[in-house]
Amino acid sequence: MQPSIWQILIVAALVLILFGRGRISEMMGDVGKGIKSFKQGITEEEESAKASAQIDNKPSDISADKTTTSDKTAG
Repeated sequence: MQPSIWQILIVAALVLILFGRGRISEMMGDVGKGIKSFKQGITEEEESAKASAQIDNKPSDISADKTTTSDKTAG
């Protein structure tokens, strides 16, 4: 059994009466801000993962420096 157009309009009218037009638009604004914040967080996480992957792929000269330092101290 599908709801008719009249039933949908009555439910919509009741929602508007209970919450008011301003309250509904305020809630939708909050939902939009939440979605925007979520997308921003995902983007930042992906960027930090890419940055750490780039750092891991760089050849490290630290091990070469340690061996030359240990050779200097040993002799």
